[in-house]
Amino acid sequence: MTGSGGDLPPHPGLDGGPVYLDYNATTPVDPRVAEAMLPYLTDFFGNPSSSHPFSQELRRALTEARAQVADLIGAGPGEIVFTGSGSEADLLALRGAVLASGSPHPHVITQATEHPAVLETCRALERLHGARVTVLPVDGDGLLSPAALADAFTEDTMLVSVMAANNETGALQPIAELATLAHARGALFHCDAAQAVGKIPLDVGDLGVDLLTIVGHKMYAPKGAAALYVRDGVRLEPVVYGGGQERGLRAGTENVALAVALGTAAQLAAAELTDGTPARIAALRDDLHQRLAAALPGRVHLNGPEKNRLPNTLNVSMEGVLGHELLTVVGEIAASTGSACHSGTHTPSPVLTAMGLDTARALGALRLCLGRWSTAGDIETAAAALIQAAAPQ
Repeated sequence: MTGSGGDLPPHPGLDGGPVYLDYNATTPVDPRVAEAMLPYLTDFFGNPSSSHPFSQELRRALTEARAQVADLIGAGPGEIVFTGSGSEADLLALRGAVLASGSPHPHVITQATEHPAVLETCRALERLHGARVTVLPVDGDGLLSPAALADAFTEDTMLVSVMAANNETGALQPIAELATLAHARGALFHCDAAQAVGKIPLDVGDLGVDLLTIVGHKMYAPKGAAALYVRDGVRLEPVVYGGGQERGLRAGTENVALAVALGTAAQLAAAELTDGTPARIAALRDDLHQRLAAALPGRVHLNGPEKNRLPNTLNVSMEGVLGHELLTVVGEIAASTGSACHSGTHTPSPVLTAMGLDTARALGALRLCLGRWSTAGDIETAAAALIQAAAPQ
């Protein structure tokens, strides 16, 4: 890696490797996060539910971490439920709401470009619990039309689940408007905000959501640290039964180290949202796009909205090349495509397909995602490597 992002020292996990442009897949653990959680892996080992001195620091740390996560999204500390992953948080939200509703014919509405954690949970609810699920289409930018949602409600609709930001294109959905429509029809609204939390300002009060998923490894905490915001008064059936931890919604002795990691990551993200970091990253993203477009005129096509997207995400297709083949030969960068490989055959991204992109354009897509340690030097290196590989020979 060349240099460091902003004023940060180089990250030890990135130093000496290719330019990392896959921050939407996962982020490196911030050394400050690792430092904060370390005492809870070494010195402090007690069970937070115990009453003796070995538990006091664990309880305090858990309380502080819950408050830090809550502050990032404008929630109350008591509305944060720690989970082991974003997928688990989505499961708790969707399954929990459907089972707690008591409806004999529960109807759930979602949309075509959701993360598999939501779409597969919806399929399981159909298969195992008799739910009916409506999956709404999106437009060419990957956005759900509020009018389409309004037309999809039935008398049995009890839950709507729409992500805040798409993991491939960065497209930002009109969550506040969609949540208002759901509440007008008496339905709960869940938002998978895994990609958005920490990258753009989010306030659960302004959004009007009842349930919101937060994922640590998308914002510089370790994998295994996540949370679900559950608005006060919302009833959910637990996914894990047992000792009553996490408001009785997620039993099991709390992993305080991971909670501290998530809380610290939330605190760092909150500071970045006010210090100009999103604008710095967006400028680097746009510089990368402009370099590619200028060097390959007429061949670089943006997938997703130009403005209404995450500041770090650039999804482009290059005419005449396949995304996975391009990344194979460009060893200077680490990035991804939206395509999937099955037995050596690549299939287009379901997200880009749902947006109406043809197979050639979808297979030509690259997802280039910047983050905390991205620098101007990284962008120069990445652009030059991609241009050289994609240029006609």
